[in-house]
Amino acid sequence: MTATPAASMPSPVRVPHLDLQGIDHAFFTREGGVSQGIYAGLNGGVGSNDDPAAVRENRRRMASTLNVTPERFLNVWQVHSADVVTVTGPWTGERPKADGMATVVPGIALTVASADCGPVLFADAAAGVIGACHAGWKGAFTGVLENTLAAMERLGALRSRTVAVLGPTISRAAYEVGPEFTARFEARDADLLRFFTPSPTPGHAMFDLPGFIGAQLGRAGVGRFVDTGLCTYADEARFYSYRRTTHRKEADYGRLIAGIVLTR
Repeated sequence: MTATPAASMPSPVRVPHLDLQGIDHAFFTREGGVSQGIYAGLNGGVGSNDDPAAVRENRRRMASTLNVTPERFLNVWQVHSADVVTVTGPWTGERPKADGMATVVPGIALTVASADCGPVLFADAAAGVIGACHAGWKGAFTGVLENTLAAMERLGALRSRTVAVLGPTISRAAYEVGPEFTARFEARDADLLRFFTPSPTPGHAMFDLPGFIGAQLGRAGVGRFVDTGLCTYADEARFYSYRRTTHRKEADYGRLIAGIVLTR
């Protein structure tokens, strides 16, 4: 791979709970990229309207950080679903439409893109199984977290031994929702109302997406859940945010990338 000057390399968030033997990971920030304007920094979003050459270079830098080639730095085509795929090698055609991945293949970086939704990285180091999923409210509500754990189990992981880490995500303080949103959760289980607090806007509420993700994983029996506690909306210097872009009426937004790889 082409060398990148150290001063312009990505500066990802790394979490000690994923500093496991045989595994590398990164929650990439905006730092260390070549995109300009509203995308300024390390935009990894192939679905954005950014200059494709800039996105390719940004993704090459991210792949290099995880010591894989760009063709082994894999994203699914995210559709806010509960669908999860098992990865056996680089894509040979169009990216599969799904929101979660699992693998036992070394040298394949499983990556998810986000800009407020929850990027979750999973690892059972003892079994040599990793996973990643994109958990917005819809995916978390319909089962993408549980399905990622199930896919890992089919590859030999134990969910009781699996670590799941939630990267930068929109926080409750920035996530206002309308009454129809709250009603959807209440209709399933009134206990889910604990993830909502009153909003300054009458009839609206503030939704705790990180708390909901953690609770879903806890119910699913994950061995350990870790929340980085980083809010995409609040920290513009480091993170892209779809909601912040919407509030500003900007034309588009960049995407953050989180990735995990088996190194052996």
